[in-house]
Amino acid sequence: MRKVAWLRGVLLLLALQCSMFNVQCSMCLAQFNTDRLIMIGRSALYYEDYVLSIQYFNQAIASKPYLYEPWFFRAVAKYYLDDYAGAEQDCSAAIDRNPYIVNLYELRGLTRIQQKKYQEAIGDYTKALKYDPEGQNLWHNRILCRIQEKDYDRAHLELDTMLTRWSQYARGYSMRAEIYMLQQDTASAITALDRSLELDPYDGAIWAERAIISLARSEWKESEEFLSKAIHLLPKQANNYINRALARYNQNNLRGAMADYDAALDFDPNNFLGHYNRGLLRAQVGDDNRAIIDFDFVLKLEPDNLMALYNRATLLDKTGNLRGAIRDYTKVIDEYPNFWTGLQSRANCYRRLGMTKQAEADEFRVYKAQLYKHLYGTQPRLNKRQMRRRSDDDLEKYNQIVVADEEEIEHEYKSEYRGRVQNRKVQIELLPLYGLSLKRTVNDVRTKLTLDRHVESYNQQRGVRQLFLSNTQTTLDEAQTNSYFAYIDSLSVAIGAQTSKAALYFQRAVAYTEIQNFDSAIDDLTTYLQSDTASVLALWQRAYCQSKANDFNASQGTDVGMKTANVIGDLTEAVTLSPQNAYLLYNRGTIYAQRADYDRAIEDFTKAIEQDPQLAEAYYNRGLSYLYSNRQQEGIADLSKAGELGLYTAYSVIKKYRNK
Repeated sequence: MRKVAWLRGVLLLLALQCSMFNVQCSMCLAQFNTDRLIMIGRSALYYEDYVLSIQYFNQAIASKPYLYEPWFFRAVAKYYLDDYAGAEQDCSAAIDRNPYIVNLYELRGLTRIQQKKYQEAIGDYTKALKYDPEGQNLWHNRILCRIQEKDYDRAHLELDTMLTRWSQYARGYSMRAEIYMLQQDTASAITALDRSLELDPYDGAIWAERAIISLARSEWKESEEFLSKAIHLLPKQANNYINRALARYNQNNLRGAMADYDAALDFDPNNFLGHYNRGLLRAQVGDDNRAIIDFDFVLKLEPDNLMALYNRATLLDKTGNLRGAIRDYTKVIDEYPNFWTGLQSRANCYRRLGMTKQAEADEFRVYKAQLYKHLYGTQPRLNKRQMRRRSDDDLEKYNQIVVADEEEIEHEYKSEYRGRVQNRKVQIELLPLYGLSLKRTVNDVRTKLTLDRHVESYNQQRGVRQLFLSNTQTTLDEAQTNSYFAYIDSLSVAIGAQTSKAALYFQRAVAYTEIQNFDSAIDDLTTYLQSDTASVLALWQRAYCQSKANDFNASQGTDVGMKTANVIGDLTEAVTLSPQNAYLLYNRGTIYAQRADYDRAIEDFTKAIEQDPQLAEAYYNRGLSYLYSNRQQEGIADLSKAGELGLYTAYSVIKKYRNK
């Protein structure tokens, strides 16, 4: 009996140990899964697929709601989707879980700024500075919030502290200049801006601020010079072109002003001032039909803008569209019954249409008004160089160039969350690799389907989901994301139930690629290649997924040299199996170019072009490889060919390098 009791005790102890071991294993597995979810979500965030990244962070939060990281990264994704209230809530949740992380307060401050909660943002930056008193961005943003709150004295004091710590910080002096401007101290503002430009003459925003002062003082030539420097440094800021057009207009340079309005509208097609003032200039030089187009656009933006209505009415009148002119005149007169010029113009339109009764009614109203003009005032002849504020609705100023009510300086809040997530230089980049996709995409070059014989052969199999070739990164909406997750779940169930399941691993790998779970895709492709070592598509897709994973890992500071060698190894093996595949040669050439091995890159791009002379991306990337190798003539020739084939961004690269 004692022996039996002892044996039971041993078995119970073993059972408890096994139970504890299972609990520990499940905890480790849960931790691993959560960490992986967060990592995949961050990868999706890196590739700007914000909706997809939120799905991953949702799963991580559901699994471990007490971790601050998924709340924080979900806040980042919401911030990029302009869901500032949602991002603020997630930041607050992250802070509740870990109140000692500076980035949480910094991001919440930015979300509050976007909601104009400046006082609350100041509280966030104050808290962040408690933990990181040397955070220059934090000081910068808190001062801008003080300016928004009109707390100029405290802003000056904080700027004193900031410029004591960072005496060479040019933006600090430009912020001081802004405060002086708001306090109507123009002389001090100019001194501060000059100091800022002395420290950093390559900041286009500071040149633009300096130009605003000159515009306000009607120093047209000087303001044009400042704005030209700003445009050279910030060539895509529409407001700089709008302001330079104003400076040129006041120097009788109508051609230059027109060119600036055209450029502004290229970068900001919905710019009110650009369309309105270009319409006035076109009318002034007799380009009436195109002026009407501009005022049509203005009236789409602001249907009740009486100034634009009256200008369009006069243009329709001149071009013979009398009924359209009467319609617009009538809307203006309904608002301003004593507007003599409008009444007289409408009367003339009525007479030309033979509507004598209506014409005489308008003429009689004008006659009566003129008899008692001391009640209504006179209509002075206006100088064409006069300007009006946008909010000025005096119809006598209908033909004056419009300027903004207040030249607001657009604040540049310092943050790692501005621009693309990965903060890469994106002015000139190699075009991305081609990979397999479950969705049909159309890029800027090819309106037809991109074809490959291996993909076509795969698609002819029964019971498989069709594959497509794509080098275009597209984001998924919530419905698409959920459908891919469901598809992966169904494949996982099938893999568990079937004995012959190698093909299912390949299908699931492509599905994992769509939701940017590149590590899982690589695992599935590796499993598939164990049964089909000569699969060109599997080698191709594994190289593609590894390349995408490398991009993200490199952005996190990880050395990806060995992993890049694996990419080249897979592509080389695939090229050996399919030496005439232009896309594989293009992909390998792109990887070589990313490693600055330009000779090999050019060799692969050349072979790709031999196989497919219409592959514009190969010309583009070979062109960049030539340029990076200081072979400008060949590079420009290739870029020209890429542009000819439809890759129009190549022309801007050509222009940049020719200017050099």
